[in-house]
This record gives sequence, C-alpha cells and structure tokens, in this order.
Amino acid sequence: MAIDGAIAASCGLEGIRVDQATVEAASEEAVGAFAPDTYRRMIEILCGDEPATVARVTQRVRAMTGNLDAFQLRPGIQDLLQRLAGRDLVLGVTGCSRDRLERAGLDGRLAADIGISPAATIFVGDRLDRDIAPAKAAGMATIRFRSGRWRRQQPRSAAETPDAVVTDVRELEEAIAALLASR
Repeated sequence: MAIDGAIAASCGLEGIRVDQATVEAASEEAVGAFAPDTYRRMIEILCGDEPATVARVTQRVRAMTGNLDAFQLRPGIQDLLQRLAGRDLVLGVTGCSRDRLERAGLDGRLAADIGISPAATIFVGDRLDRDIAPAKAAGMATIRFRSGRWRRQQPRSAAETPDAVVTDVRELEEAIAALLASR
C-alpha cells in the first residue's frame, strides 16, 4: 500500500491524476503481463509510457520508498514455523536479508543456506514467474501462497503451475503436510 501511495503521489506531482482504482488497474495489467519489474511497469502505464515522465516518477518513488521495509509476517506464520521446526524440519529462506529476519524474530529459526537437495525441498512463494517457476526448474516441490499483488496471476505453462495453492496459513500447513506425506 505504501508503494502504491508513493506511485500515486509521484504521478500527482507530474499532473497525472490517479486514484486507487487507476493504480489497481495498472497493477493488474503489470502483473497480468508478468512484467519483470511490476512497479516500474505500473509507473509506465500510469505515465503513458512517456520516458522522461516515467524517469521522474520512478526517481520520486525511489526517494519516497528507499528506506521502506515492507517485509511483514502474516498472522500465524511464526506459530507455523515453530510447529514445523518441532517436527525436525530444516527451515530455509531465500531473498531475505539477515537483518530483516532478525527484525521479524526469525533469525535463529531460518537458515540462509540449508544445504539440502532441491528434491527434498518444499518451496513457498507468491509469484509464479519469480518464485514457483525457478523452484520447479530446480526440482523443488512448490506451494503458491496466493495473496497480495500477484494473487490473480495465472500460470502460463506447466513450468509455472505449483504443486499446491493456498490462501491462508492453515491451508499452507495442510499443503506442507500433504507434500511431506507424499514423499
């Protein structure tokens, strides 16, 4: 929400009138197109792909959100991680800095380098293109946590089709249990 607000405010400074519905429509278009940089594509859409305006808006958005740490744990995730760790599972993380893990109280629970073969791994992510497809290509079982900006993204091929799709922490725990039982 903070990034969407920064995009809207930055567009407004350029005289581009946007409201929440306009920003959401740009988000849907960028996500639906599997844009490599969703926020950049949203800005391009809102600015009519005019390069100089896109550059100014992008610069303003970075200035407004540069120190923003949008990392948040979903309610119930810490409890789930405790239960999984209690089952002697190795819990790992990718794409998240150690300081973010510390701020979330997870530093001691998650390993940055788990040293386990991909075939023995279950990967959980929300993006099909950046999370699920690479994990599947590496040989991991995959669970898509369908939420947020990428919730409506649809697989374009079997390579982006996860082994399970969940929308809440309870479903995630059930999907993990089912994938573990099938091994």
